[in-house]
Amino acid sequence: MTVLAIDAGTTGVTALLVTADGRIASRGYEEFAQHFPQPGWVEHEPEQIWQATLAACRQALAGDGVEPPTAIGITNQRETAVLWDKRTLAAPRRAIVWQDRRTASICDELRDAGHEPRVAELTGLRLDPYFTGTKLTWLARNDTEPWQRVQSGDVVVGTVDSYLVARLTAGRVHATDPSNASRTLLFDIDSGAWSDELGDILRVPTTALPEVRPSSGDFGRSDPDAFLGLDLPIAGVAGDQQAALFGQVCFETGTSKCTYGTGSFVLVNTGEELVRSDAGLLTTVAWDIGDGLVYALEGAIFVTGAAIQWLRDGLHIIDTAAETDALARTVDDTGGVVFVPALTGLGAPHWDPDARGAILGLSRGTTRAHLVRAALEAIAFEVRDVVDVMTRDAGVDLPELSVDGGASANDLLCQLQADQLQVPVRRPVVAETTALGAAFLAGLATGVWSSAEELKATWQLDQRFEPATRDDASYRRWEEAVRRSMKWASS
Repeated sequence: MTVLAIDAGTTGVTALLVTADGRIASRGYEEFAQHFPQPGWVEHEPEQIWQATLAACRQALAGDGVEPPTAIGITNQRETAVLWDKRTLAAPRRAIVWQDRRTASICDELRDAGHEPRVAELTGLRLDPYFTGTKLTWLARNDTEPWQRVQSGDVVVGTVDSYLVARLTAGRVHATDPSNASRTLLFDIDSGAWSDELGDILRVPTTALPEVRPSSGDFGRSDPDAFLGLDLPIAGVAGDQQAALFGQVCFETGTSKCTYGTGSFVLVNTGEELVRSDAGLLTTVAWDIGDGLVYALEGAIFVTGAAIQWLRDGLHIIDTAAETDALARTVDDTGGVVFVPALTGLGAPHWDPDARGAILGLSRGTTRAHLVRAALEAIAFEVRDVVDVMTRDAGVDLPELSVDGGASANDLLCQLQADQLQVPVRRPVVAETTALGAAFLAGLATGVWSSAEELKATWQLDQRFEPATRDDASYRRWEEAVRRSMKWASS
């Protein structure tokens, strides 16, 4: 038996066929365009996401000797706001992506009006452009024609997962799961339901939002005419970071993972307990597999892998991300160079949408190898910032950290991370744990796997990185550089 996992990420869609023993039998990948209408604005064309989904799934299904899938799991870029006509499924405008910062002034306005404490109490989040809700507020104020159709009931709203469910089912199902709902600023994470109070604050009619169903369960069946001739149960849905936590089999309270993607996201499972942080961490829903909500504490870092992409595509000092390991090892250290990759502001634990990237400590002796090593160090420092808050202020003990995502293949980064955290870092054989988590959720609901214990048996260690001496002097330089990048916006 195999499960088709659809991972609709920020820059492309990955499709995997996952076997019952947790192997990847086949894969497909298709990129889609990024649109930047103004500085700080990021948009996606929903139809392009759907076409990329079809292309990636065709590739995966065409793999040699693969068994046909028995179920579909979906994981997705979170917080991105999508509108579509509930009858034709056409999108009246581009989606506003999680990276988009256009709603910073709306967040300031809501904060000045005194709403943030109540928003934080209900959602576990903070008022930041990152989340879906204020993007919808912006649409209500600035894109009146589509929003009038939302208010009339002709157009519905959701995140990428619910858009894909609608496309897969030919519009018969409008649904999401609690992990995605909990990222919208519209979901009460204690009661597990949409909040009319938050809808009123953000000017979003909750009637336009998708039905919230368990992450592992019934999301309808794919329509053969809409989806490659396949009639399959859609049985698992989760936001990408929660899916990665599930794919890393972090089922017990206190287990944690870090995914290095476009950004980096550190999550720790807190079980049935809502652990709140006053120090810049987010309280979020991890999943619901039918037994009630499981929660997580999260540190969201906006730019990590995207910084490596910028070195490649913006500065052209590397040709591929893969070469960063060997290139960074040609120097013993950064030569005093510090890179703060605040290219779209700073996320946890600083939450400064106006901060800007900075490279400090340059000299005539600086080479591209120093810059690359500084970028890798920055990723490790950003994760340390988050983990320090988790352990110091939230009282969470992290005995080890599981890592995944594209940059986890970089041995130097994994070692730098272990050194900075002073805990072991473990990397699984299957690094695509986001899609794996979606497959696990779908397979649990359809009998491919019978229990969490059976899923644990599929996890295999690739390499374990033990901590060596920590370079605290470089970290202190990093802290000063972060302060300067935050001051830049106010100067």
